[in-house]
Parts: sequence; structure tokens; C-alpha cells
Amino acid sequence: MSVRLDLEAAGYSVVDSALEPELVDQLVDQLAPLDPVLRSSGRGGLRNVLRLAPSVLRIMQHPVISDIVHSALGAGAFMVKGILFDKHPGSNWNVPWHQDLTVAVRERTVAAGYGPWSVKAGVIHVQPPVPILERMLAVRLHLDDCGDSDGPLRVLPGSHRHGEIAGQSLRAARERYPEVTCPVARGGLLAMRPLLLHASSRAATATRRRVLHLEFAACELAGRVTWFDRWQYAC
Repeated sequence: MSVRLDLEAAGYSVVDSALEPELVDQLVDQLAPLDPVLRSSGRGGLRNVLRLAPSVLRIMQHPVISDIVHSALGAGAFMVKGILFDKHPGSNWNVPWHQDLTVAVRERTVAAGYGPWSVKAGVIHVQPPVPILERMLAVRLHLDDCGDSDGPLRVLPGSHRHGEIAGQSLRAARERYPEVTCPVARGGLLAMRPLLLHASSRAATATRRRVLHLEFAACELAGRVTWFDRWQYAC
């Protein structure tokens, strides 16, 4: 099954050996200066990473990534966010079942269907209407091996087709959809729809699991609500 069909049916797709080993080495080197910032924050994730390490922006042009993005979102897709996750013995966390429901924007304003609002790492975030989230895609690039004991992503395939899921609906979804664990080797990637229910456990091993999480969109936001970042593919 193609990545596009996987994303339509299951809401996610794993692509092994998507990035060349030398390219993964380059990404690790480019992101290494951010290690002190990440460690000092006491958190397992660093937002706005593409502003902090702009040389990493070139990764969106990689043929495997651009093919996946354009296949899923169309030729007008653009990148809107980058987060570096770093799960290691000093920062080993559990993430409960959830959907990625917020986007980063430049300012808070009044717009029908937008809210609640929040601030993350100094950047304004808002939950947009579901049709916006349905035209988004996350691509998670694995910079380390992530096996079953390394806290990999767990997903409920097909749950992305039902809009926002919360409360009793979340419990029903966990009963309806079989849970799948997604181990990904170094250089592989996992593409997923933000409305897909996903979670992760604490790593059971003393390893490092770095993931460069990139988010793409294919539409503008409403009225004066604008993307905080918007990196367009070259024509």
C-alpha cells in the first residue's frame, strides 16, 4: 500500500530507511548546538527548532519527504512547525492518548471556530476548526533507533477519520480501534495525520531517542489568523 493510501486508511505510515545515513549524521551535527538549550529547559522537547537551527530547513526538500507531503497535501503544501523531541534517561516521559489539535500563530484575534488559545514556548497557539487539521500532516524523522522498548509512538489506526475525540468518545475509540506500536529505525520516518489518536510510553532502556517532528499544511487560516511560520516549497 502506498504512503498516501496508508494515511487515508490508517492515518499514519512508516517509511524505513527514508534518509541516507550521512544525512542523518548531518542533521545530528546541525542540531547538536541545541543540546544545552534542550537540557537546561528540563523538557523532552524543543519548539521553534527550525528558527534555532535554520540549516535544518533544507530537509523539507528531501525527495522522500517532499513526495510524501505533496502526495498527501497537494502541490501547494508548506511547512509550519518543527519540534525536536529527545527522550533519554534524564528526560524520559509518558504521553497519554491525544490528538495534535493546536497550531502556532502570529497573534491572538477573533475568528469564528478558533479556540481555545494558549502560549507554548512564547508562541501563541490556537485550536483551529477540524477542516484545517484535516489538511495537515506531521513527518517524524528518527535520528536514533526506536525499538519497542525505547518509548515508540503508539497509534489507533483509523481514529483520524472522526474529527476531535475526547471524553467518552476517547474511551470508545480505544475499545474500537486496535492499538499499534510503531518502532522506527534510525533514518526512518513516520508520517501521520494530526487527528490520529497517539501516545507513547516511557522508554524501558537507557537509550537516546531523538525525533525531528515537522508539520505541514495545505491551507491558510481564517481572517487575521496567520501561521507563525510558513516555509513554502520552491516552485
